[in-house]
Amino acid sequence: MSGNLFTVSAPSGAGKTSLVNAALEALPDLRMSVSHTTRAMRPGEKDGVNYNFVDEQTFTELIQAGDFLEHALVFGNFYGTSESWVRETLAAGYDVILEIDWQGASQVRKIIPETVGIFILPPSRDILRERLTNRGQDNADVIEQRMSEAREEISHYSEADYVVVNDNFQTALQELQAIILSADLSNKKDFQKHQALISELLS
Repeated sequence: MSGNLFTVSAPSGAGKTSLVNAALEALPDLRMSVSHTTRAMRPGEKDGVNYNFVDEQTFTELIQAGDFLEHALVFGNFYGTSESWVRETLAAGYDVILEIDWQGASQVRKIIPETVGIFILPPSRDILRERLTNRGQDNADVIEQRMSEAREEISHYSEADYVVVNDNFQTALQELQAIILSADLSNKKDFQKHQALISELLS
């Protein structure tokens, strides 16, 4: 039995990280891929938990070794997903969720076509700006840059299989969980899990 692979994309500030973290707590068979990045560690983050923090030389060496399922340059920093970890985790029967931008999601789907793409939208541009400001992580110039990038990111929403609007957090979380669970139920691994029961019922 193998798990399903999900990509979750969204403009910065749409709330995808909070939604993904809540889904991970609620779904025991869901695993989060810890990306490699060259960006600086933020307060409260831990190496190997939030990201695998590396310098640019190490990241470049990993690219050359073919270790990434996808990688991209985002806001001046590199991000990448370990292909070996993803495939090993899927083969062990776990679902894997990747929190990446639309470019990364596109790269992943080219390599693993059965990937389920999910796009998180904010309810409005005004609320997106408010969320970016209230989280207190970026200065005004960076917020303006992120707002500009948001339009480009959102323009690729149609490349995903599902769109979730994060207006009410609990509603958005329920929708995200429903997408993940429905993919599991439609997967042939679910048939295998119930094979003994099916055989008994048909006997």
